Amino acid sequence: QVHLVESGGGLVPAGGSLRLSCLVSGSISSINVMGYYRQAPGKKRELVAVITSDGRINYADSVKGRFTISRDNAKNTVHLQMNSLKVEDTAAYYCNLWLPRNEYEYWGQGTQVTVSS
Repeated sequence: QVHLVESGGGLVPAGGSLRLSCLVSGSISSINVMGYYRQAPGKKRELVAVITSDGRINYADSVKGRFTISRDNAKNTVHLQMNSLKVEDTAAYYCNLWLPRNEYEYWGQGTQVTVSS
C-alpha cells in the first residue's frame, strides 16, 4: 500500500512563507514524479510544481520565483517552500505521486493554505 502523508499548511498573511512536506510510505519505483497541485473553491485542480526522481522541475508560471520544490529520494519526501505568498495562493494543496512505468497515481489528503490580506 502506498500512502502520502502531508504536513504544513495553515494561515499566513500576504508576503509570508509556508513549507509543505509530503512523506510517501510503501514500496514505489525509484523512477517517479512527485509534486503538488492545488484547488481553490470553485476552480479546477491545477499543477503547482513537480519534480522527477532525477531532479527535473516544472513550476506553474504563477509561482515561479516564489516557490521552491525539493525532494529527498532516500526518505521518499517532497517539500514545497512557498515564499512571498499572495491571497490568490489560497487553496487546498495536494501532494501527488506519479509512477510513469505503470501509470499509477496517488494523492495525499490535502492541506489547506490560507493567505490573508
